[in-house]
Amino acid sequence: MKSNESIESKQERRNGIMEERYKIDEVAKQCGLTKRTIRYYEELGLITPPERTEGGTRLYTRLHIERLKQIINARDVLGFSLQEITDFVALREQLAQSGDAYRQAEEVELKRSKLLEAGQMIDQQLRMIDHKLEKMKEFRKEIERLRKRVTEGLEKLQ
Repeated sequence: MKSNESIESKQERRNGIMEERYKIDEVAKQCGLTKRTIRYYEELGLITPPERTEGGTRLYTRLHIERLKQIINARDVLGFSLQEITDFVALREQLAQSGDAYRQAEEVELKRSKLLEAGQMIDQQLRMIDHKLEKMKEFRKEIERLRKRVTEGLEKLQ
């Protein structure tokens, strides 16, 4: 590839399908992350390493962007730690693979097996979310007790 050739929103043909590629600046902007955070998530294995140009520029796909948005949701909405995010996203990937295997299966028993696997993975994700919600409820109760003490203190001063 020529060094002066633009690689922003570059398209490549993969398996007969045009697949758009994005530079890290574009991905960071779309996801609301810093470039450093994206590289860090790659280093941790939260996202797969993207292809690179001959010059070493990372070229991300739409799948990378979707995965980063899942990570952001797990982090921001669910309040997951990086380890919890790793586990949660790995389950989502396994679930997607199980869904692909289900769609490709023709035998009823194999389809049943894939649905049972999917159900177990979904249950595990739900347990992770429930555990986080339980911690949040406990924290809220602690804050409510503190609020009650402050209110009582104010009442005593009147």
